[in-house]
Amino acid sequence: MHHTQLSKRHWLLILTLALLTFVLGTSEFVIVGILTDISSSLHMTNAKAGTLVSAFALTFAIATPLVMSATSHFPKRKWMLFLIGFFIALNALCVISTSYIMLLVLRVMTAIVTGVLISLAMIVASETMPTNKRGLAISFVFGGFTLANVVGVPIGIVIAEWYGWNATFMLTTLLGGLAFAASFFVLPTRLSQVRSSIRDQFSLLIQPRILIAFFIPALGFGATYAVFTYLVPILKGMGAPNSSISLILFGYGFLSIFSNILANKIASHNAIGRLRFVFLVQAIVLTTLFWTTNHFILGLANIGLMSLMAILLTTSTQLYLIDLAEIYKPEAKGLAASLMPVASNVGIAFGSALGGIVYHQGNLMNVTWVGGIVAICASLLTFFSYHLDHKQKKMA
Repeated sequence: MHHTQLSKRHWLLILTLALLTFVLGTSEFVIVGILTDISSSLHMTNAKAGTLVSAFALTFAIATPLVMSATSHFPKRKWMLFLIGFFIALNALCVISTSYIMLLVLRVMTAIVTGVLISLAMIVASETMPTNKRGLAISFVFGGFTLANVVGVPIGIVIAEWYGWNATFMLTTLLGGLAFAASFFVLPTRLSQVRSSIRDQFSLLIQPRILIAFFIPALGFGATYAVFTYLVPILKGMGAPNSSISLILFGYGFLSIFSNILANKIASHNAIGRLRFVFLVQAIVLTTLFWTTNHFILGLANIGLMSLMAILLTTSTQLYLIDLAEIYKPEAKGLAASLMPVASNVGIAFGSALGGIVYHQGNLMNVTWVGGIVAICASLLTFFSYHLDHKQKKMA
């Protein structure tokens, strides 16, 4: 695309893809808020119900790159519409699910569909927009997830409280229908289609530059979730009343909207160069929580800064992975687009586990040091990748 401005058609496509990620995000994240309802209804422990979340994340991380590689030659518009239709069917079946096994299978299948649709949405946003507007488009698409946490999940939880957890999946089914209708009328017909073997696709993953780029967002998300996973006990330790915690968490989610806006600004120019210092600031923000949480107002302000830093990396690293694939393996751009969502899930799992180990060893607030150290590691890796970029440009 040689144009430098976004047309009405561009904006319509961006908003449609953002709607799609909003629906997918609501379906993925709302399960956490209704776990106790599910465990009570299906007569199982909360721990067993929790496997619905871990199984989703694990399947998402493993299956997404595999399916993206195997289906890279599929016509994107038809493939996306089919997957959205399948998503609707899976969520409709969740409404009438009567057993843990049935719900687990449906959630695992939904995880596969979700991972692939997210990756395809990123590719479409990247390749259909003017070059200088790709960051804006990607940030809007990621914004769908932010709105899912701020708007979709709370609505889903309220519906579960009023009508039962099955009704929450009725909501995601209806939202899926809305996303299908919008996608049917807006998705362009002429999208890239590359034929290559799975072996050729996965050869991208042996490229050292791709591996380095993959672990940048993984560490970035890991830094945040080493602390965020234990934010509720941290808030209780600060003296926050139980009745106010949900409101504080809503505020945290609301502030992340601005994080998404800033992510576009960072991606607009010298993205990896800027990210080097973003991670250093993130490290400072996380570690200072160790002291600021001794004062309620200071602690809340610091947590707000943590939210602002949380997803500044998304747009830049998503485009960086796609651009690196364009250099090393152009036919594997689909696989490259799937790596950032996978990296985020890996980072969330890694950060939560690492924070949990530290938490159970003693002082809860030590998780803030862990988050800061992981953020510094992300910065060092970004510095190294930036150095390699400059070295390659000089050789070119």
